[in-house]
Amino acid sequence: MSGHAITMLGTGLIAEFYTTTLHAHRGRDQVHVVYSRSDERGRDFAARWRIPWHTTDLVAAVEHPDTDTVVIGLPNHLHEAAVEAAARAGKAVLLTKPLARTAAEARRILETVERAGVFAGYLEDLCYTPKTLRAVAAVRDGAIGGVTWVRAREAHPGPHSAWFWDGRLTGGGAIIDLGCHCIEIIRNFVGKGNRPIEVMCHADTLVHPISDEDNAIALIRFESGAVGQFEVSWTFRGGMDLRDEVAGTEGTIWLNHFLRTGYEMFTTGGRGGYVAEKAESANGWLFPVGDEAFELGYVDMFADMFDALDTGRPPQETFYDGYVVNAVMDSAYRSAKSGQWEPVELFEWRGGATSRLHVEPELYDGQMVIKREILPDGRQKLILKDPTSGAYVDRVVAGR
Repeated sequence: MSGHAITMLGTGLIAEFYTTTLHAHRGRDQVHVVYSRSDERGRDFAARWRIPWHTTDLVAAVEHPDTDTVVIGLPNHLHEAAVEAAARAGKAVLLTKPLARTAAEARRILETVERAGVFAGYLEDLCYTPKTLRAVAAVRDGAIGGVTWVRAREAHPGPHSAWFWDGRLTGGGAIIDLGCHCIEIIRNFVGKGNRPIEVMCHADTLVHPISDEDNAIALIRFESGAVGQFEVSWTFRGGMDLRDEVAGTEGTIWLNHFLRTGYEMFTTGGRGGYVAEKAESANGWLFPVGDEAFELGYVDMFADMFDALDTGRPPQETFYDGYVVNAVMDSAYRSAKSGQWEPVELFEWRGGATSRLHVEPELYDGQMVIKREILPDGRQKLILKDPTSGAYVDRVVAGR
């Protein structure tokens, strides 16, 4: 099967990760055209990656006759115009996170690609990390029972480009930058058919002289009764903290994606080179990453996107998913201002209905078992509830 010829829009860090992945791992899909707002940056990027053509004309890059797919790695305020250009050209479009600055903008982007009938994929890399894919598969197989609570945390010392700090260009601060990752991770674990109902959020600007939040924490209530919790920070010191926890009726999953990868190194002679994304030092205790593009999900993400494009199926992460994420973030921002639970407002819900989480209670001598535990002498202690009187009692029985 022949590969895809790609127009890459952008030459920043995310475009570096994307191009590294495409050229190194799925070699038949290659970047043939690169667009940059800076001619110097575009020329340098094209030279380093042996890309045949570079330009500062976005429309010319998108409409180049030698490419069939447009990958957008541009600042948030440029997403809508770039998607419109790709849709007009009739090309497949892959768009970095977040989909948009607001749910209204995200809806317009979604409707643009749906009207044009072009393939569209939402490049939410952290939903494709190897640990996450395996953990989500375990949850879907019932390994931990019904999911009751998911916590997703992303924290680091702050973004690497000036535009990230300007909420007029991005749509917000740490929530729009990092919360989008966390929300979609949570949705993958609780189930994408599980409608987000409402959000409670606290956000504050604690450290940086900016107009938007550099720290936030939020709760998301889902239709099943499950709760998602996200924590985001642009003031965390020590690198990039990516962690997820999933609690279920029959088990628990803990994931640590970046600071505890099994590769730790101490050095007093660091030469000041690159260690890992958002690393703050090249001396002392370091946490390098063996294959950063792989560990951050880019390899499996692009494999899914292009396999979906080739076979005519939707990718794991769609523009509709990106729209839902934007709607949840809108609710978080409203809640941070009101101090109250705010509803998640969706123009359309495509996930169906999810029933309330329910576990049929175990019975012992006609009483409902609340908990079992083993005593030091091997006997079992049961905490029971009488279904008639509602009384709670302890009962010690012989061990099994």
